[in-house]
Amino acid sequence: MGIESLSTPVGTVPAAVESAETGLDVSEVVKDPIEEAKKLAAWMAVDRHVLPKHKVIGIGSGSTVPYVVERIVQQGEEVNKGRVFIPTGFQSKELIVQAGLTLAEIDQFPNVDVTIDGADEVDQDLNCIKGGGACQLREKVLAEAAKTFVLVADYRKNSARLGTNWKAGVPIEVVPFAYAKVLLNLRNNLGSKEATLRMAKCKAGPVVTDNGNFVIDAPFDFETFGSPIQLMTQIKMLTGVVEVGLFCNMAEAAYFGNQDGSVSVRKAAGGSEEVRP
Repeated sequence: MGIESLSTPVGTVPAAVESAETGLDVSEVVKDPIEEAKKLAAWMAVDRHVLPKHKVIGIGSGSTVPYVVERIVQQGEEVNKGRVFIPTGFQSKELIVQAGLTLAEIDQFPNVDVTIDGADEVDQDLNCIKGGGACQLREKVLAEAAKTFVLVADYRKNSARLGTNWKAGVPIEVVPFAYAKVLLNLRNNLGSKEATLRMAKCKAGPVVTDNGNFVIDAPFDFETFGSPIQLMTQIKMLTGVVEVGLFCNMAEAAYFGNQDGSVSVRKAAGGSEEVRP
């Protein structure tokens, strides 16, 4: 597994895309160093992986994704008029529509050329935790459907091992009537003593996904995260679990924007190169 650090000039966003998540114009917040890091990662990932030949493109979820859409728009109307864009959730659907891109669904185009998505944490083997935004089922469907799956994030999500920085646990989508049973299984059988049903912040009751399901957040000890594939399999085998927010052996590359204006690239194929400003 290699890490490549690529320098990119730090500047302002020339074209504005309104974030469906925050309601803010991206160009208004890009001077924030973390936002700038996200932009750098997103732009480089688009430049390298969203090529004119790619016609079916998956758009993921999270705070880095508005910059992905922004960079795609900058490729021009001529390139984008023959493309369709598939969202992983409400946020990315709104971004696609607001940008004037052609919206589609995975049942119409089950073969996706490339999907670019954010992540809550990525380890040295490109395994990642996703689902902080409760979109993990649709995110995984689009990741698996894509010929190329790419992760974008800022430097805070770049870890040697899962569970290093992300402490909220593994997001698990469950059918509502089974949530109590799955919670007991996680606590008593899999050792996640603090597994909890995710509650909504702006309404009474639990978070409900775009698919009408509930989300459980299940923290595990650091040692357990050393075998993410095994952990994912154990959770997925629990009856009532729809999908698990562990994405293992799926990403081709991960792009992390850094504070110094560089982008660290981690590749599944290995190899390393370092280019500094």
